[in-house]
Amino acid sequence: MNLSNYYWYFSGVLTPKFCDDVIAYANQQEETMARTGGYGDRKLSKDEVKDLKRKRNSDLVWLNDTWIYKELHPYVHEANARAGWNFEWDRSESCQFTKYKHNQYYDWHCDGWDKPYEKEGPDNGKIRKLSMTCQLTDGSEYTGGELEFDFRNYDPHMRDESQHLRRAKEILPKGSIIVFPSFVWHRVKPVTAGTRYSLVVWHLGKPFK
Repeated sequence: MNLSNYYWYFSGVLTPKFCDDVIAYANQQEETMARTGGYGDRKLSKDEVKDLKRKRNSDLVWLNDTWIYKELHPYVHEANARAGWNFEWDRSESCQFTKYKHNQYYDWHCDGWDKPYEKEGPDNGKIRKLSMTCQLTDGSEYTGGELEFDFRNYDPHMRDESQHLRRAKEILPKGSIIVFPSFVWHRVKPVTAGTRYSLVVWHLGKPFK
């Protein structure tokens, strides 16, 4: 799919109070170890945990509160229109509050699946179309933890790493938002000091025709 914009961002649009409220609320909930697709909810063996953490190492809390969606949805709609994607979507998954502490990271991945969801409920038959990351911690509060994109699969004219790798420096200010198609590859580099808090939400719709 040819894109004129690989992501769309809003710098510092969420209020510090909203960010702090989400952090405080999420930190009151029970956190779980982040997983990647294929591991499900079953108990993992020590070898499976070790293998998983080669790809992804972070802690998360799932949130699905209306007051959070109400704040975020207008930016999804605006980014979808202003970036020129105009993807049809009608549902959001649970919000993933993620903690990246010392040496935690998420290696290269994309958020979309190769097939639509096959499960009971409103998600059935739908795919992830738009991903959103909200920066809840200011970039001055931690080091490392950079969000990076890899565009080489979408633009054959990008010949070297300096062209196809893009670091999303625009969202370092607290309260910033970035929205991008869920099939775009990205990663979070290891945090080397401090803690990075983020909120990730995926927005679903019927498969592309």
